[in-house]
Amino acid sequence: MLKITVSEGASDSRTLEIHQLKDQWFIGETKFDGDLVQLSANHYHVIWNNRSFSIEVIESDMAGKTFQFLINGKLYSTSGKNEIDMLLEGLGMNKSAANKINHVKAPMPGLIQSVIIREGDEVNKGDSLLVLVAMKMENVIKASGSGIVKSLKIVPGQTVEKNQVLLEFQ
Repeated sequence: MLKITVSEGASDSRTLEIHQLKDQWFIGETKFDGDLVQLSANHYHVIWNNRSFSIEVIESDMAGKTFQFLINGKLYSTSGKNEIDMLLEGLGMNKSAANKINHVKAPMPGLIQSVIIREGDEVNKGDSLLVLVAMKMENVIKASGSGIVKSLKIVPGQTVEKNQVLLEFQ
């Protein structure tokens, strides 16, 4: 089973349950007996309940299970959860907890060339934190999750060892 939350605008959202029974798909308790044709890589045409839908996939994040669709000219955002996501959420082990980081360690020995962030800065996954020079190569160290910088344990020009804590998050 999948739980899909569909949002149209900032305040209008609803959740749908989608499941498969043998070779048939159901949206809630309603059997999907429509016609789906892929026109191109991101374009689809659906006929369902005597209605025609032109669907374009605008943005897709398979890992995060989020998508944006343009359906008959209206923009919709969706986020999905499968059975494993729902089980982990029920156990209090959801993704938001997994994306929070506590500290960043040096992936290799090297020299801190520059520090891009400061204490108190809020960072998100993928943000650049510092530049570590190792074997004559500059390595930009990026955040693996989100958090607020609590303390910096290094300064530019400092030599660090592998697995040394470089900074901590709140």
